[in-house]
Amino acid sequence: MRAVFQQELSEVQSRLVELAGGARTIMQKASGAFLNSDVSMADEALALADSHEEKALDLDELVIKILATQSPVAKDLRIVVSALRMSASLERMGSLASHIAAIARYRYPGTAIPDALRGTFEEMSKLDVELADKAVELLKNTDLNLAREIQAQDEAVDLLHRRVFDTVLAPDWSENAMFTVDVTLASRYFERFADHVVDISAKVSFLQTGEW
Repeated sequence: MRAVFQQELSEVQSRLVELAGGARTIMQKASGAFLNSDVSMADEALALADSHEEKALDLDELVIKILATQSPVAKDLRIVVSALRMSASLERMGSLASHIAAIARYRYPGTAIPDALRGTFEEMSKLDVELADKAVELLKNTDLNLAREIQAQDEAVDLLHRRVFDTVLAPDWSENAMFTVDVTLASRYFERFADHVVDISAKVSFLQTGEW
């Protein structure tokens, strides 16, 4: 019975890694579509987001089955419950990235980014993809140093998010309402994507140390 349980926990970890990799791919394609007005990449990101959500639901069903049949306790219970919460974060990451792709899709063949903010969004996109890469590695290896790197890098995304708001609210902002709405929403989606990676890193740290 114990061997079966360990095999199921290994399957949970593998699926979490797969979900993290999926979220990374969706963000890469979505941000590419957003930065380059690439409608084909936007469509790919949106299609991947649909299958990503289904995979997250399948993982949740597996975790619920483990809870029902194995009755884990102590650290094993923490692992299983944390997997449910990390699955929710990973599903949400795919969804947030798909919202970015949708903005690019709606504005095609035009762009959703005014020149004044292009550099900011290029950096934000780069950081989010790097964070997703780190989430994949963290779920594979549970490296606490990597968890700390993730939390530090999230602060850089937060600063870029604030820069977008500062630019939009500045007296010399002269772009139309469409640009204002698009960049405000997109910035929020990039920022929340990074926040979910931080949430995952906090849960991994908790499983390793028992401390928040």
